[in-house]
Amino acid sequence: METPNQTRATTEDQGKFLLRALLAFMLLFHGVSKLLGGVDSIEGMLAKAGLPAFLAYGVYVGEVVAPFLILVGLYTRLAAAIVAINMIVAVMLVHTSEFFTLSKSGGWALELQGMFFGTAIVLVFLGAGRYSIGGLHGRFN
Repeated sequence: METPNQTRATTEDQGKFLLRALLAFMLLFHGVSKLLGGVDSIEGMLAKAGLPAFLAYGVYVGEVVAPFLILVGLYTRLAAAIVAINMIVAVMLVHTSEFFTLSKSGGWALELQGMFFGTAIVLVFLGAGRYSIGGLHGRFN
């Protein structure tokens, strides 16, 4: 029989796993879309902002590699920080004009980006937990 502390640790690790899985799966859809469709539109946005077009390939790190690492629980804190940075860049490049607006349904126009960013920041602080490849005490977990 588990003690109350063991039960709390187990439920916390389950919560961390669920948080990791939700962020990773939701973000991977965006990454797979970029893998299938390319990053030409992002290159154009970067060029318009005066930035080098090759930076567009960073989206593969932020929307494919980092979410995969988060999902499996390897270098989770670092991968979550990359996702958070990716969301900041996405908002600055594409969504700046929507920052103080509401969607047609009444929610914040950037609620998806906000959720991705907030969840990533939470994972930076919490780490991966026990249910991860990196293990409970992994260096970046």
